[in-house]
Amino acid sequence: MRNDPALAAVTEIRPGRYPELDELALHSAVISAFLDQWDVRPGDIDGVLAAPTGVLTEGGADVAVHEKVADELGIRPRFSQTMYAGGAGYALMVARAAEAIAAGRADAVLCISAGKFPKVGAASGEKIAKFVSHPEFEYPYGTYIPVLYALFAQRWMAETGATGEDLAAVAVAQRQWALLHPDAFMRDKGPLTVADVLGSRMIASPFHLYDCSVPLEGGAALLVTSGERARAVNERPAYLLGYGEVHMEGAVSMRSTFDTGGATDAARQAFAMSGLAPSEIDVAQLYDSFSSNPLMYLEECGLAGRGKAPELYRSGATAPGGSLPVNTYGGLMSFGHTGDASGMSMVVEGALQVMGRAGDRQAPRTSTALVHTHGGMLSEHATLILGDRAES
Repeated sequence: MRNDPALAAVTEIRPGRYPELDELALHSAVISAFLDQWDVRPGDIDGVLAAPTGVLTEGGADVAVHEKVADELGIRPRFSQTMYAGGAGYALMVARAAEAIAAGRADAVLCISAGKFPKVGAASGEKIAKFVSHPEFEYPYGTYIPVLYALFAQRWMAETGATGEDLAAVAVAQRQWALLHPDAFMRDKGPLTVADVLGSRMIASPFHLYDCSVPLEGGAALLVTSGERARAVNERPAYLLGYGEVHMEGAVSMRSTFDTGGATDAARQAFAMSGLAPSEIDVAQLYDSFSSNPLMYLEECGLAGRGKAPELYRSGATAPGGSLPVNTYGGLMSFGHTGDASGMSMVVEGALQVMGRAGDRQAPRTSTALVHTHGGMLSEHATLILGDRAES
């Protein structure tokens, strides 16, 4: 791409529970942490991309977050928008920012999000169920997020022969990574075993409790600039080598197949743009609301053959010390699933690995990273390929 767009700086606050902060106050905390960590001044930023807050919480959605972020920074950006595609929105922010950089519409775009999960209760449960379900063919029958994801998982398991033990192995490997991350929420809980996962209570077959992500609060910010500007901030930025996106039917009952499909097509676009092959990816960050997602996405993104992803987990390839590290920050299941901001975490980690800034969890080879995120009921898909060198 023209101007070699790159992630110059990334910051994520510790996931947890912040009852004293509303979602806009969480954004302020993210901005403060970002400016404290990096040699970036508000005046250096001329673009802002944000996500709406409160999409699923009781207070209702705020769809002009970009304005409030700009006000907090004291800037008048020439490229600015609040955009939403669920968990896929944050990889898409990077892509939109890169397009603006390449077109000369902006020099430095801050991508930011912070979120909270709604409080558990009948009112919030009904709101979420309506949000994710078809009003005629799903909602009246009591569908809910784990149930809808379980449909995809059960179909994939039936077609590939995968087992509950294979799903549990994902949770085990990601907890191993979380033990190396000082900010991972589940770090203090210690390691997991397959028996622990299978012994936890059933949520929606095939998912046990430890097959599910941990609902928390938090946020993150990314700065996308030209390669030249990025190198002035960070001696080893993460260049955007390729990206792809696919937007599928919003309701599960509208699908013609339970193969997600979108991940395959989005990854294919990203690889074509980057000029790389799946075999050239060093590390992968894959959206993991539930333990089935990384398995399915390893296959759909071309990093494993059909039905072969479980073998990567059984062999230890995806765990610390393995040949294809996956979700090196612990994933949403052990690092934490930060509400509306959840898709930020894997983009941040992909960038940190390429930058060589991942601390104790730094993988040995990180010249390239694939990040795949999804939103909705596996309806929005976005793939990024990051690298430590600009396109040749």
